[in-house]
Amino acid sequence: MDLYDKLIEVRDPEYRDFQAKLVPNIPAETILGVRTPDMRRIAKEVFASGKAEEFLKDLPHRYYEENLIHFFVLAMIKDFDECVKGVEAFLPYVDCWPASDQATPKAFTKNHERLLPYIRKWVASDHVYTARFGIRMLMNEFLGEDFREEFPELVASKKGDDYYLKMMIAWYFATALAKRYDETVKYFEERRLEEWVHRKAIQKALESFRVTEEHKEYLKSLR
Repeated sequence: MDLYDKLIEVRDPEYRDFQAKLVPNIPAETILGVRTPDMRRIAKEVFASGKAEEFLKDLPHRYYEENLIHFFVLAMIKDFDECVKGVEAFLPYVDCWPASDQATPKAFTKNHERLLPYIRKWVASDHVYTARFGIRMLMNEFLGEDFREEFPELVASKKGDDYYLKMMIAWYFATALAKRYDETVKYFEERRLEEWVHRKAIQKALESFRVTEEHKEYLKSLR
């Protein structure tokens, strides 16, 4: 049974309609309607099949779910060089936010210093979902012990009109307010973000249970 057959076997037309509303920027006919747990299971089967390399080279994919499975497979590659090479090859083909957001390769978590030059390159990219992925990697991997004040500056300096890019920037800063409040709040006090991003980030921070009530009250005054 090939990958398409496996996807067809577990597709759900009603779920497809739901997904199509979440990703309106791609053709609805490219969405089969497969739920994430099934895609993760299929990705593990691909990875263990001995045909993963063949699948990863078969670009571009036809279906939305194939792109998500692609990232799930990449996330299982343990060797950093092999993993990042695969990510770089795939990012130009990413065409929607779920494909950009679903997976974080384990090899990245263990190799932060080696990852940073790639992140800087991705954030600087004119391709929306490459830049979005780079910002998400900074959010996921570098708001902890390896945080540097240059990282929010890098995100704040990223400009673009695309909704999905601006939403990622807002998401980054809302998360940074939860994890690195003291270093992040100045971006709001000094209004260093685009107005839409500024307001959206505060909105998301106010909705977060990780931001203290004291901080939320102050953020309300900055809206």
